[in-house]
This record gives sequence, C-alpha cells and structure tokens, in this order.
Amino acid sequence: MSSLFGFDVGTKIVGIAVGNRLTGTARGLAAVPVRDGEPDWQVIDRLRGEWLPVELVVGLPLDIDGKDQPMTRTARKFATRIGERYGLPVALVDERHSSQEAARRFAAGRAAGLRKRSDALTIDAEAAAVILESWLAQS
Repeated sequence: MSSLFGFDVGTKIVGIAVGNRLTGTARGLAAVPVRDGEPDWQVIDRLRGEWLPVELVVGLPLDIDGKDQPMTRTARKFATRIGERYGLPVALVDERHSSQEAARRFAAGRAAGLRKRSDALTIDAEAAAVILESWLAQS
C-alpha cells in the first residue's frame, strides 16, 4: 500500500504523520527537532526509508484571511527542500484550524487513557495527521 507523509513545520519541531489514500486516514508518526533552522534530516531519512512514501504533504500556515504570514515562508522552504531531497511530489495544504483539531484529538486521546505525558508522540505529529487527512479529503 502506498503511504504518504504529512508535515507540520515549526521553528522548533516538525511533526510527521503517515497515511494512505485507500483509507483516507493518517496517524501521527514522529516529532523531529529543529536546530538552527534545520530539521533532524537523519530521522526524516530513516522514516522515509522505513515507510517509503510516494507523496509528501506540507501544511501551509496562513493567517485568518488566507494570506501569508511569517511561518508561511518557512513551510514553503521546507516543502521545496524535502521535495528536492527525495524527488517526490509535494502538495501544500492550508493548515488553518489544524492546531485546534490536533489539540482536541490529543486531549481526547489522553482523556481516554490512550496517551500518557511521556508519549513521544506530540501534538505536532497529531497536527501533521490532521493536515494530511484534510488533504486526503480534498483530493
């Protein structure tokens, strides 16, 4: 089954999710630290080798009016770099409201006893899953 990766790009952490077109679902996979403006490419490379995604989806942070904001440039730069690095198609998707949905899901999972404070999965990975699912629903 062909997998896809979704990314929630931040200045300190990049959330990564994996999903597929068949089910239209995604799940948080990892939260990768960013140091000096660079994500930990070794971790991303390892995950790519493990999951072999055929397409990449990057959340595009826009302001409430749908216009670029300071983080938009960072996300676009990441999308260009990761597409060139892996030679894969990259889609950009409006990520407005993904943080709220990710926080809701994360809290619901914790309340249901599915997540503990020590979980490596962060809200950033959950946000990447929301971004990827949003894109899957549109495509």
